[in-house]
Amino acid sequence: MALIYLSLGSNIERHMRIGAALDALAEHFGELILSSVYESDSVGFQGDNFLNLVVGIYSESSLSEVSITLKQIENDNGRDRSAPRFGPRSLDIDILTMDAVSGEVDGIQLPRDEVLKNAFVLLPLAEIAPDAKHPITGLSYADHWQSYNKDKQKLWPVPFTWQGKNITG
Repeated sequence: MALIYLSLGSNIERHMRIGAALDALAEHFGELILSSVYESDSVGFQGDNFLNLVVGIYSESSLSEVSITLKQIENDNGRDRSAPRFGPRSLDIDILTMDAVSGEVDGIQLPRDEVLKNAFVLLPLAEIAPDAKHPITGLSYADHWQSYNKDKQKLWPVPFTWQGKNITG
């Protein structure tokens, strides 16, 4: 069974879409490993702030089957696939890592390059998997976060309630 980390983001009906995505992920994959929820400015375009978090799931499915499920969850939450790459999103779910795999698997590049580029991915990943090692650099996500230029992108934790619990620590 593989441990897969996902990045979730939304800047359209943010609370509703993230909550619905977590419900669907729990329904498909069972128990979830959840980071805190962070708010951040949009990156690459002018737009409303995003809510972001990282979720760990366990799956015996192939990565392509997981990807199909994630795309369906995005579609169920109003994802407009004709929209520009850098633009508002009802829901964006990206596969970040799968165990310690690096390279292309089922057409998906692992680890996703945004892991080390974007604070809204790296900080929540370092929060829930601080000692896990980046498959290419061999450094822990906590070490990567320590050396990240925190002036590059601003983000801040926000209260978020899912299934009656505040998941932001």
